[in-house]
Amino acid sequence: MAGARSDSGFGDLIAAAWAAADQAAERAGVHIGEALESSDQSDVRAVLDHVWPGQSTQVTPNLLRALVHSGSYCSLARDRVSGRPVGAALGLVGRDGDIEGGVYLHSHMAGVWSDERDRHIGTALKLHQRAWAMAEGIPVVSWTFDPLVRRNAFFNVVRLGVQVREYHEDFYGAMTDAVNAGDRSDRLVAWWVLDSNQAALAAAGELRAPSSGAVLDVARFLLTEEGGEPVRHEDPQEHESVLVALPADIVAIRQADAAAALRWRYAVREALHASYAVGLRVSMVTTDGAYVLQRPAGGNEPKETSDEPN
Repeated sequence: MAGARSDSGFGDLIAAAWAAADQAAERAGVHIGEALESSDQSDVRAVLDHVWPGQSTQVTPNLLRALVHSGSYCSLARDRVSGRPVGAALGLVGRDGDIEGGVYLHSHMAGVWSDERDRHIGTALKLHQRAWAMAEGIPVVSWTFDPLVRRNAFFNVVRLGVQVREYHEDFYGAMTDAVNAGDRSDRLVAWWVLDSNQAALAAAGELRAPSSGAVLDVARFLLTEEGGEPVRHEDPQEHESVLVALPADIVAIRQADAAAALRWRYAVREALHASYAVGLRVSMVTTDGAYVLQRPAGGNEPKETSDEPN
């Protein structure tokens, strides 16, 4: 079943999605395929454990084997020349009664080996995931991401064309891996409608991000970065469009000054909660790393924010 390149369902859209995925893999210099064999699954686990180092493996061998056997998505990117594993992704089927067919793919983990991150392997992995899901008749891929990680926010919104849904405080509870330890696991939800115009433009590399300066005539800074610290300025209730700045590198800040990282955590949490509460939604991320929040056109709003803990 999994990954079959079918002409049924979305038809030409599926073929176009596979073509975009293949072109992205070729540009990145990788081969991407499903990790159906135990040897490939071992390489997937090695990649994930490298990206999120901790005291134990991120996914045990028996669990990964069971997930793949039961139809979950698991992919592995290998360098085209050396054959070395350089990226991996894992997704589980989820349920949502509000979408056609009632199912979506929850992308639990996707990562690239640390010394290979300038090759756009992450884009190739996600476009393979998109094509696989469309071929399986799955219309949406969703995942969580840290609101403070600027590069991930830009990647998700601009490179992939996702909607940004609800905000969850401390979604995973305390995390012990080296990337997240010592911080709160707040998460935004990415909602990737695979056949949307936004996703298609992103897959073709035609979705463009503005600079903050380019949108300041219609937006106001709700949160800025000044001297490395977050500074709150405006009340979102008073504006139709606001900007929320992000730190340049929250991972480095977390390692150097945990208290400063928490100040950013709470400031961005407050700014996004306040904005979503008055109907604003993330519509774009600027080239200099700020969320642009506006009112959705046509009243087609995503789900409300949530304060639920893990």
